Amino acid sequence: MKVRVLGCSGAIAKDCRTTSFLIGDSILLDAGTGVGDLTLEEMAKIDHVLLTHSHLDHIAALPLMLDAVSSLRSRPVQVHALAATIAALQTHVFNNVIWPDFSAIPSAASPFLRYRAFGSGDLLSIAGVQIEVLPANHTVPAVGFAVQGDTGWWVFSGDTERNLPFWNRINALKVICLVIETAFSNRERDLARRSLHLSPEALAQELAHIPAGDRYPIYITHTKPSETSLIMDEIERLDHTASAFHSPHDIRWLSAGHTIQV
Repeated sequence: MKVRVLGCSGAIAKDCRTTSFLIGDSILLDAGTGVGDLTLEEMAKIDHVLLTHSHLDHIAALPLMLDAVSSLRSRPVQVHALAATIAALQTHVFNNVIWPDFSAIPSAASPFLRYRAFGSGDLLSIAGVQIEVLPANHTVPAVGFAVQGDTGWWVFSGDTERNLPFWNRINALKVICLVIETAFSNRERDLARRSLHLSPEALAQELAHIPAGDRYPIYITHTKPSETSLIMDEIERLDHTASAFHSPHDIRWLSAGHTIQV
């Protein structure tokens, strides 16, 4: 199974796209601006969209994608999310003011969009893929995801601050790849804490929850474009300091266009 990184930036700029991952051909995790780089044919194959939370950088392309492919599809796109995220979409996006209510057109019986609510801890079977909903700690109700591949689990933290329940769960899985956010540099650690994001300092504390014998690639996502180099330098320095008595973690920067085989 392939995970295709469509977008992984904390903001937009040239060559920077916000969060979205394509699992195989038919499952989209988050619907940030990276979705816009798909062809119409690729977008039309997406049957399921799973959302971590309601913030704009994770949902921005959803209404536009649905509009682009609605005439090419014979069945609704299933949008899976927390009940609070679904309520936010219904109230603030698909409300016939910002965008048409695609859950009721062309008719309520045969719409372009159907909502499917899940809860943290749920194990979903979607298009033959097992996906576990993981806890996240953010300013709105939010989750992460673990996706089971052929050799183990690809894990995505979603937007989160420090989150012990997340580590308690993934440490019980055979993780083969972790994608984790670090939105701000250490000079903005206070802003990161208030907005419930990670800074390199907080990330180093989080990675300490990984058992010493576990080693897998850790990809950093959601960095602000203007601070990416600084953030990665700070992460590398802190990880080597924290790893004085064992090997440093295998930490890499995630970039749009990257494909991860799981």
